[in-house]
Formats: sequence, structure tokens, C-alpha cells
Amino acid sequence: MKKSEYKIHIIGAGISGLIAAKVLEKHGYHPTILEATKTVGGRVKSDIVDGYTLDHGFQVLLTSYPAAKKYLDFKALELQELLPGATIFQEGKSQTIGDPLRKISLLFSTIFSSIGSISDKFKILQLNSFLKKKDLKKIFTTPEKTTLQYLQDFGFSDKIIQHFFRPFFSGIFLEPNLETSSRMFEFVYKMFGNGFAAIPKNGMQEIPNQLYNSLTNTKIQFETRVKEVKNNSIILADGTEIETNFIIIATEASSLISNLNNQEIAWKSCDTLYFEVENRILKNPIIGLIADENSLVNNIFYNTSVATSTKNKKELLSVTIVKKHQLSEENLIEKVKNDLENFCGIKHTTFLKRYEIKKALPNLSNLQYKLSHTETQLNSSVFLSGDVLLNGSLNAAMIAGEKAAIGVIKTLEDRLIVEELTSEYQ
Repeated sequence: MKKSEYKIHIIGAGISGLIAAKVLEKHGYHPTILEATKTVGGRVKSDIVDGYTLDHGFQVLLTSYPAAKKYLDFKALELQELLPGATIFQEGKSQTIGDPLRKISLLFSTIFSSIGSISDKFKILQLNSFLKKKDLKKIFTTPEKTTLQYLQDFGFSDKIIQHFFRPFFSGIFLEPNLETSSRMFEFVYKMFGNGFAAIPKNGMQEIPNQLYNSLTNTKIQFETRVKEVKNNSIILADGTEIETNFIIIATEASSLISNLNNQEIAWKSCDTLYFEVENRILKNPIIGLIADENSLVNNIFYNTSVATSTKNKKELLSVTIVKKHQLSEENLIEKVKNDLENFCGIKHTTFLKRYEIKKALPNLSNLQYKLSHTETQLNSSVFLSGDVLLNGSLNAAMIAGEKAAIGVIKTLEDRLIVEELTSEYQ
């Protein structure tokens, strides 16, 4: 049988599924992707609303991600870099701190800020140096502790933890108490230090779009929901059964395979609200953090502080909430508007859209950076993929997709060798 004749189905057209298809194509196979929605991207998607590009949650691409550098064309994405720092709102004032080694313009504001002591600022330099030297393998084999405990053990003061580290990394980890593994903290901190946070000019959806458009021998069936996966067959929601040679599940597998029902993934959730405003109080492309425990809002960002493909006369503001709440949407919008005015001085906001993201990031322990292709194999014909196998990041999604595809390829190659040897002796 020719490589192109093997039936290989990938469930899910998120980042991991698209990478799996890309790797399979490179080796001569013609996979089929089954996607439940109308578009590619999974958790990385964007909409156009009132002429603005709204990402499904405030997301950035870290340009130092090794897998992203391998599989994405950064130039074609027209990446717009954010300043390596943050503006912190507290007690009616704002201060900006950042990495002056990468942006000299942040030097004086960082030196003279009251966010943390002189000792804290030396500790940050020590942390930068320590993690630059620490390789990724070492990071993901170091015993885990919470990020909060890690920062305390490193010697940072409660002040800088509460006013900078907590709001900044809460916005990344999507939980307010810094309970996330110290491995993830070291990994993300190292990635920030080695590159920049950036957003494609056309929004985050452009990342999966680029991967999708690079595929030439992959079929994608949109609005095709899978109900169940068996060995060598897929049952769709409408009852259709698809016979196949191999399956890569690039989405949550527990609901598709009966013997995985007790292995459901726990998820972190968040709310992202978008507002149209008259002007920006943050003139540069930098994240704003609200370091006040009474604020529901964790961080803000003016999406129009970087170049976008849409042209608008006003400004687009995204607001991220990671604290749990029971507010109705109407009351939530009102609370956010009050927080923006009281803590940031942002007035006259026009609500555009809310994204309530219940499955924003997998809540994982024993985080890993790499896995072998054999670790993606569930049985002789089913392989698992997705960032849930490693750590909640775009980089992990790409690695897992690559390894699942390699698992299929290696299995097929082994079979072909057996078939060739068998035919020789017949």
C-alpha cells in the first residue's frame, strides 16, 4: 500500500492537530482532520467584531518558543512585539517596570520605581542570570513546588510578589494564587527573557491559519463532531462510522474513549472582556496590571497599541479576569467598568464582547517539556496529542502534535519492514 493510501484521521484542528498533519505530510502521508467547529485553531482563535480583531482571550506568542521557531514563519505573521515589562496600577498611581537590558527606555522607570526594594531588583537580575544558564531539561526535572513558594524561597519580598509577580503571572497561569508549578514559572520566565511576547498583526488566529494554509495533502472536514473512538473506527455525532488505519486525538480524549472516562482533565477558566475607548492611557504596547486585591480585573492591554490589520478611529481594550466570581454578565460588565475607572482612571468605555473561557488552560502537575513518540501511543492504532500531555503552552501543543505524528509514522514503518521481510520469504 502506498503511503498516501493509508487512512490517518486527526481529531481536532487546533495547533497540535495541525502540526501532526504537517509532520505526516512531510513524510508522504495524506491525513484527514475532523474538526467540530467551523474554523481551525482550537483554543487559539479570533473574531472580527465592529471592525476590531478580538482574540478568544488575551494571548501572546513567545518568540523564543523552540517549537514555534521551528514550525512558524514569524516574518509572514508580521509579529508585533510588546515591551518587556508591565505598568502597575496601585493606590491611584501607575509605575512601569521592565527589562532595561532588552529595552533601554525602561531603565529609569524600573530603577526609580517603588515596586519592590533594591534587594528585590538585585534578586531579579540574579533570577535572570540563573535561568539563562539553566537548560530546559534541567527545568523540567527539578522538583516541583508552587510558584509562590519558589519566589519566597528565592528571597523576594512580599511586596514585589503581591505587586508584580502575582498579577503578572496570574494573567499567564490563569489562577490568582500562584499555585502553578515552579517548572512552568521557570520555563515561561526563561522564554520571556530569551525573546519577546508578540501578537500577529491579524490576531492570534493567524497562527493556526498559517499552519492550515501550509497543508497541501490534508483534508479537513469542518463541523464534524466525533462521539466515540474505537480501534480503527470513529463514530461521529450523527452516527456515521468511519473506518481508519490510525487515529490521532488532538483534543481532550477522555470523552471519546470509554476506558479514559475517569481521566478527565481539570481546566483553568478565565473571562476576557473587550471595550472600545476614546484614547489610551498606556501609550506603548505594554501590559497593565492591577495590583489591588479589591479589583476583580487582573490585567489590561490596548490591542490597538500595536499595528493591526483593521483600521479604527478609537482604541480597543482587552480586560482579563482570573478570579472566580458568580456575577451575571450585566453585573460583571458593571464591576469591570468600575474597576477600570477606580484603579486605572479609564472612563467612557463601550462594551463590545465577553469571552467566558471555561477550558482556557489545562490544570496539570508533574509538568514535562518533552515526550517520546511511544508515550503518545494509547494502543496499536490510537495516539494522543495536545498540550495536556506536557504543559499548558503553545510550544507543548506543537511538540505533542509532532511526537504523535512520528508515533504513527514509526508504527507504519515497522509494519512495512515486516511486510517486506514476509514477502521475501514467501
